[in-house]
Amino acid sequence: MNWNWNSQLLILLNVAIAAVLTGLIGIERESKNKPAGFRTNMIVGSSAALLLSLSKVIVSSYAYSDLSEVVQADPTRIIEAIIVGISFIGAGTILKGRDEDKVYYLTTAATVLFSAAIGIAVALEQYLLASSATVLLLIINRLVKYVYNKL
Repeated sequence: MNWNWNSQLLILLNVAIAAVLTGLIGIERESKNKPAGFRTNMIVGSSAALLLSLSKVIVSSYAYSDLSEVVQADPTRIIEAIIVGISFIGAGTILKGRDEDKVYYLTTAATVLFSAAIGIAVALEQYLLASSATVLLLIINRLVKYVYNKL
């Protein structure tokens, strides 16, 4: 295994950036007393960044080894696994009301999934995309709801 400290520090920096960006989303959720707040969104975003970064390490470590013929790695599979795993967490936040028509916290579940996507973007070093997506989600959760409620 490669013990390149610079690449490990870059991964750690990416995990921290994902935690900060998704922490902002978590603060917004917590300010509205929604489940899956500050810590949950930080953990979701930073774990997504870490998992995808580790998959990139695995792919690159086997790419030039004697095992490259035996070990086949598809980095997109880790993204699929992250989405499935986070979707279970999101499903745990959804509550069905006593009325047939009432469902609560769907936006929170979607926000948790979006936090994972932000973490994935950071792991792929798409910082502008991740930052812009964070701002977009904050606008969606705050401004769009405000406008919708006024209609």
